[in-house]
Parts: sequence; structure tokens; C-alpha cells
Amino acid sequence: MEKAPKIRIVSKQLASGNHQVKFFVEDEMRPRYGYLLVKGNRLVGEVIAEIRERMEMMEKSTIDLHRFSFKNTWQDDHNFYLYSA
Repeated sequence: MEKAPKIRIVSKQLASGNHQVKFFVEDEMRPRYGYLLVKGNRLVGEVIAEIRERMEMMEKSTIDLHRFSFKNTWQDDHNFYLYSA
């Protein structure tokens, strides 16, 4: 069974009432960081679960292969950014 990497988050409240969450994925093989825009107040566990879900969706998808295809219904998500560290 594969061990899930640890995720650390830092949150900053914006003037709009939303929260900008900066997260760090502490994985020895692939350390990453990113940002997530969260609407309203949410529990830390819910935010981390959403980050894990979005990362999993990105890894399982073929976004890069079909990004410029007219048949593809993929749209960029401007509320979630993931970078390699």
C-alpha cells in the first residue's frame, strides 16, 4: 500500500472573504507546492481532502495530451495551481 504524502497548508483571508491556501506536499520523490482558492470558512481536513482529490484528478487525467483538442471538455481550473518544487 502506497503511503500518502504529508500536506502542510498556510491560509490567508482575502478581502472578498475567501481564503487563499498555499500548500506544500512533502514527498521525498516529488515535492510540490501550490495554491487553492477556498470560498468561505472550511475545516482544515476538508481543505486537505480537496487538495488530495484535485491532485489525484490531475495525475489520472490526460490533460496535457488533449488540452488543445476541440472534442475535449477540459477547462483550466483557475482556483487550483500545482507546481514542482
